[in-house]
Amino acid sequence: MCGVHMPVIRALGRLRQEDCREVTASLGSVCRSSARACLTRPGTESAAQTTASHGPRSCVSMAGQLSAPGIFGTPSGPGANADWMSGLSPGLWDIPLHQLSIPGSHDTMTYCLSRTSPVSHAQPRLLRVLSSALPCVTRPVVLKWSVTQTLDVTGQLDAGVRYLDLRVAHVRGGPAHNLHFVHAVYTSALVEDTLTEVCEWLERHPREALVLACRGFEGLGAELHEYLLGCVRNIFGELLCPRGEVPTLRQLWARGQQVLLSYEDEGAVARHPELWPAIPYWWGDQVKAGALIRYLDTMKSCGRPGGLFVAGTNLTESLGYVLSHPAQSLATLTLRARPALGAWVREQRPGPAPACTNIIAGDFIGADSFVTDVIGLNQKLLRG
Repeated sequence: MCGVHMPVIRALGRLRQEDCREVTASLGSVCRSSARACLTRPGTESAAQTTASHGPRSCVSMAGQLSAPGIFGTPSGPGANADWMSGLSPGLWDIPLHQLSIPGSHDTMTYCLSRTSPVSHAQPRLLRVLSSALPCVTRPVVLKWSVTQTLDVTGQLDAGVRYLDLRVAHVRGGPAHNLHFVHAVYTSALVEDTLTEVCEWLERHPREALVLACRGFEGLGAELHEYLLGCVRNIFGELLCPRGEVPTLRQLWARGQQVLLSYEDEGAVARHPELWPAIPYWWGDQVKAGALIRYLDTMKSCGRPGGLFVAGTNLTESLGYVLSHPAQSLATLTLRARPALGAWVREQRPGPAPACTNIIAGDFIGADSFVTDVIGLNQKLLRG
């Protein structure tokens, strides 16, 4: 038995028998795959710092080892879509945003997941126990399956992303007003700093509009919600578009507004007119491209929601899949699915019809033509 099994025996004793059997069967292969991680414990470097040292367009794989640039195909040039909204044909300026095709990033902030962060308390107990008992093995594995983006938020906006998926959280036991983002583990970036960075980008691109989706809110009570919303108002001010009818680009430009803020807390939305209700996100929870496409087509057959909504092209792994595929990562999983999912994206059409799409979100923005493909769907509106 691998020597690193012994420190976890007492922890596993607290788990259910079926959990123990699953881990015992899988841990040997995980240990062999992650042996190098046990020789050098993770440092304080975040995923963002690792990415920066290897170039902004590399994809994270194998817990911090980066694959070659262009692993997913031919990306657009840096900043090629930074002002795509202002460059749209005038024939599209009077179409409401929920009838346009808008590219989005799934789990926007995972490029800066912290290597020293504890596993989120929202994760399964099995994963939290393993992370506590065997951090040198578990954390690299968690990171390689949790990082969904390698471009920082400014890089994503420059690439053309106009929907940001922001999973806000407060780390248990952390400073009272330090809010982070989370996806299995917490980010090194703070929410207030990130929103300020987004606002500064908007000031440089005054005719671009964003949909910001604040979601999750792990560890946030009423006081922290009000603190967060105070930060939002202070940072964006008059750039916020109050809820109402979904605006057109021409209307936003005339009002000097650039931000629609979706907030996944009904009580906060009721109290604050600058907030929009949670935007529906079609999440297939599938590990294979074919199953995800069938899910998305089923959702389309039921008819699109009346307002803004997201079709997620992101694949999702289960803990069992991760344990049984120790040599894989979310990057390699996405790589295999890209051709099929890319073909599905290019077949879509925005507009008001029941089978039309709106926001299409994906992983590893900037690594291929995904953003350009989504933007290009707007040309179908001009052809009627």
